[in-house]
Amino acid sequence: MKLLDLSWRNVRRNFRIYSIYLISMIIGVVIQFTFSSLIFNEDILAVLENEENFQLGLITAAIVVFLFIIFFILYANSFFMNQRKKEFGMYLLYGMSERQIALMVFIETVILSSISLFIGILTGGLLSKFSGMLLMNLMQYDEVISFTFPLEAIGSTIALFIILIGIISIQSYFRVRRMQLVELFHSGANLEKLQPASKLLSLLSVLLLGMAFFLISRGDTSTIWENHLLASIVALIIGLIGGTYLFFRQFSGWLLETISRNRRYNEGNRVLWVSSLRFSVRGNALNLTSISLFSAAIIILVGFVAINYAVQIDGSTKNYPNDIAFESQDEQTQQQIETLIHESDHPMITHETIEGVLTNPVTSRDVAFDQAEFFTEDIVLFSEIQFNDMVALRNDNQEVELHGQEAVVLSTIDTPKQFTKENQTEFTVTTEEESTFHLTERKDYALLGPSSNVNSADGFLNLAIFIISDEAYETMQNGQEVQSYELYQIEDARHAAALSEEIQAIVSQSPEAYYSAFVDNYAIQVESSALLLFTAAFLAVIAVFALGSIIYFKQLREATDEQKQYAILRKIGVSNHEIKRVIRKKLLFVFLPPLILGVLHSLFIMNYSILEEVRDFPQLTTIMWAILIIYFIIYCLFYVSSTSLYYKIVNQQNR
Repeated sequence: MKLLDLSWRNVRRNFRIYSIYLISMIIGVVIQFTFSSLIFNEDILAVLENEENFQLGLITAAIVVFLFIIFFILYANSFFMNQRKKEFGMYLLYGMSERQIALMVFIETVILSSISLFIGILTGGLLSKFSGMLLMNLMQYDEVISFTFPLEAIGSTIALFIILIGIISIQSYFRVRRMQLVELFHSGANLEKLQPASKLLSLLSVLLLGMAFFLISRGDTSTIWENHLLASIVALIIGLIGGTYLFFRQFSGWLLETISRNRRYNEGNRVLWVSSLRFSVRGNALNLTSISLFSAAIIILVGFVAINYAVQIDGSTKNYPNDIAFESQDEQTQQQIETLIHESDHPMITHETIEGVLTNPVTSRDVAFDQAEFFTEDIVLFSEIQFNDMVALRNDNQEVELHGQEAVVLSTIDTPKQFTKENQTEFTVTTEEESTFHLTERKDYALLGPSSNVNSADGFLNLAIFIISDEAYETMQNGQEVQSYELYQIEDARHAAALSEEIQAIVSQSPEAYYSAFVDNYAIQVESSALLLFTAAFLAVIAVFALGSIIYFKQLREATDEQKQYAILRKIGVSNHEIKRVIRKKLLFVFLPPLILGVLHSLFIMNYSILEEVRDFPQLTTIMWAILIIYFIIYCLFYVSSTSLYYKIVNQQNR
C-alpha cells in the first residue's frame, strides 16, 4: 500500500482522534486569517484617520498571534503523536522505517492542513466581517464592513501555514526517532508513583502567597517599597511564582491526603476521584502554575486596556470641552466659518465668545505646572465670572470664588493641587506692568482644549490659563491686549472631521492662531485605544484558549491511559452516571484552582497598583466584572468539553 493511500485511510478510519487535531488547526487558520484580513480590509482603511499606525499595530499583533498559534498547534500535535504510539509500534513491526513513518505523518499533516485551510479561510471570512464591525463599533464609526476575502490575507495565511507544516513535520520526525519499540506498546503503563506531600512545603506555599499579596497590598509608595525596592521585587516574584508552584505541587497533594484520611472517605465516589488525583496532581503542577500566572497576566492586560479605552473616551470629552474653538477672526472670516457650520451635517447647538488677557510670565512656569513644556509660553488670564458662566453652561459644578489677587491654575495633565493660605505660591506676570497673583489651587479642568494649530512635538499644545478674580481682571484689562475665543457646540461632533479640517484651514491663515476641535483628538485617542483593546482582547482569547488547551489535552491523555481502570470500575458495578460524576469532580479539582489563583493574582495587582489613578472612574467595576465573567465562561466551556470527551475516551473500550 502506498504511503498516500495509508495516510488517507488513517484519516478516515480514526477520524475521532484526528478530529481533535483538525479542529486545532482549523482554529489556528481562522484566527490567523481573521486577523490578517483586518490589515488589508479596504472598508476599514478608508475610514481611519491613522491608517499607517493601524496597519503597523495589527502587523505587530499578527506576529504575536502566529507565535501563539505555533505554540497551540505544536502542543496539539504532541498530544496527537502520543495518542498514536501503539499504532506507530505496529508499523515498525510490519517493517516500516522511521523515515517512512515520518513521511506518512507529513502527508497526513498536509491533508489535514489543506482541509483546515479551506474550512478556516471560509469561516475566517465570516468572522473577519464580524471582527471588522466590532472594531468599527469600538472606534465609534458607522462604516459598513463588506464580506471580503483579501488576496493578501489568503496568501499570508497559506504562507504561514506552509511554514507551520514544516515545523510540525520536523517535530513529528524527531518524536518518531526518539520512540523505542517497547515504549510504544506500553505507552500508557507508566504511572507516576504516589509520593506523600510535605506539610512543611505546603505551609510554605501559603506563606509565600501571603507574602506576595501583602507586598502588593502595600502599594509602590509604601515605606517597604521605597526603602527596600530590590528586595521587595525579588520577594514578590518568589512569592507569586514559588508560592503558586508549591501550592499545586505540595498543598494540593496535602489537601487530597487529608481528604483520604477522613472517616467518610469511603462513602460515595470520593475514593475514586481523590485516589486518581493523588497520582496525577504532582505531574500537573508545572502546567497549572503556568496557567495561573499567565491567566493573571491576561486579565491584567485586558483590564488595563479596557479601562484605558473607557478613560480615553471620557478624557476626550473632558479635555476637549468645546466641539470647535478658535481665536476670533475678522467679521468676514467669522461669517465664512459660520456659513460652513450651518451648511454642514453638524448644525450649531450653542455659540459663546470669551475673552482673556495675554501676559508674559516673569516667574518660571514650573511653579504653576508640573509639565510646563506642554503649555504655551504666554499666560492667558480669564475672569472669574466668565469661567463660572461657562462651567454653569456645561453643568460641571466646578465654579470658583476668588478675591483680590487670588488665581486658579487650569491643567488637565498635571496632578490637582490645593495651596493653603499659609503656603500660597506667588506667580508674577507682566504686560506693561508686573502683577503678582497668589495661586490657591491647580484645578483639573479645561476651559479651552489643547491647540492643534501651533508648533509642538506631538502636534498639540495646551494653553497656559489662569482664572483670576473679577476685580483683578478689570485692572489687568485696562489698556492691555485682549484675545477673544469663539466656542461652538455642534451636533454629532464625533464625525465632524471634514468640517473641522475646513475650518482649521481658514483659521490657519493666521500664523500660530489657536484652534482646537474635539474630533481631532477623539479620532486619534479612540482609534489607538480601540485598536489596543481589540488587539489585547484578541490575543487574550487566543492565550486563554491555548492555556485552557494545556489542561484539556493533558486530561485527555490521562483519560487514554486510564481506560483500563475505568473498565474495571464498570465490571465491578459502577454505573455510567457514577463514572460521569467522578470525572466531573476530578476535572473540577484541576480546572478550578488555577482559575481562582489567577483571578486572585490579577485582582490584587490591579486593585493596589494599576487602578490607583482611576479609582473614581464610574465604569471601573463594570469593566472588571465583565472581564472576569467572560474569562470564567471560557474556562467553563473548556471544563464541560473536557468532561464530555474524557468520558467518551474512558468509555470507548467498554462498548
